[in-house]
Amino acid sequence: MSKRIILPFLFAFFTPFFLCAQYFNTPPLLVPYMESAPETGSRAAVMIDAATGALLYSKNHDEEISPASLTKLMTIHLIMKEIEAGRASYDEYIPITEESWAQRQPPRSSLMNLEPGQIVTLREIMLGLAIPSGNDAAVAAALRFAPSMEEFARLMTIEARSMGLYVTRFVESSGVSEYNMTTAEEFAYFCRKYITMYPNALTDFHSVSEFHFPVAENIPAVFRRNWRTFYYSNRNNLIGTFPGVDGLKTGYIDESGYNIALTAERDQTRYILVTLGAETTRIRDADGRRLLSWAFDNFKTIRPHIGQIESPRLWKGRANSVELRLEHPADFTSPAERADMLIFETWIPEPLIAPVAEGTIAGYLIIYDEYGELNRVPLAVIRNYEKGNIFKRIWHSILLLFKR
Repeated sequence: MSKRIILPFLFAFFTPFFLCAQYFNTPPLLVPYMESAPETGSRAAVMIDAATGALLYSKNHDEEISPASLTKLMTIHLIMKEIEAGRASYDEYIPITEESWAQRQPPRSSLMNLEPGQIVTLREIMLGLAIPSGNDAAVAAALRFAPSMEEFARLMTIEARSMGLYVTRFVESSGVSEYNMTTAEEFAYFCRKYITMYPNALTDFHSVSEFHFPVAENIPAVFRRNWRTFYYSNRNNLIGTFPGVDGLKTGYIDESGYNIALTAERDQTRYILVTLGAETTRIRDADGRRLLSWAFDNFKTIRPHIGQIESPRLWKGRANSVELRLEHPADFTSPAERADMLIFETWIPEPLIAPVAEGTIAGYLIIYDEYGELNRVPLAVIRNYEKGNIFKRIWHSILLLFKR
């Protein structure tokens, strides 16, 4: 056990500063820096560090607002689950029915311009969801994986519950209905899980700048003399204009206003930002730029390289020492001006006396710099440790008496 500890009892006297208590919290270290956050025009917003889950900004985090076309991210998520389970393929052909025909979608719908008879792969449907935000693509996807829209929406809501989202709910797959519902907090939590599960989705779908449909391969040979190709640009205006932005999705209906789920990465630091209820795209995009700029200027993700963890002494046991592991990754969010020179110390507050069960939290790895503590990670015992023989236990009891 190290004797050099800087501020070893810091977290014993400070509880986390909870803003979104159910899903995220702001470590006390970061609280003073949040006072410099910019004002935002959106009704609700939540921004987190994608790696650590540290909450950096929150405004009306639990206000229920329709996600609009952010709904399509859940639709894509369910498709990706089916593909990973082997029950679907990117290259399979999706039937285009009367229900998914572009002309059958509600007025003012965003469209991929699907028509019955087209030859369309599931990958193209997913691009149609991600880039032009096609409501027709959302219907085609739903009817591929469920017998009806109602059943697919039920699966979407069930999936939300399984992910720990208790407000988020869906009645259809495109986001056109005001009865789809979420909060900025829950949707940021969903986006973090989504990116973790499908990191390639950002490159394959959400950061793609253009999509052309239909092309010749989508048209039956007998109709190829006369067709029109539509050229779609990604509706996320920050892609290509704000360094690091590579997703995720925009959305709008009258009842919610302008929504966006954003993610951006620079120098191994990734942020997720969800803003809901902006009055205009200008306000929505300005909020995204201001908040992301502020986050990159003030914070960074630290991924410390942890070497071999010190093995503390075991008293009254068959073994003489205990092997420990980190209970969770040591990554943490730091003020940008800190953590250039990290120091690591182990703190074992009490003697470890056999028997000790696997998983017991024996102490902490404390990470600090010259100004004080930055992070602490619980240290867990890697296996069961049994009692030693009677003579060893008596002898160690005597030693512990004098040690205390």
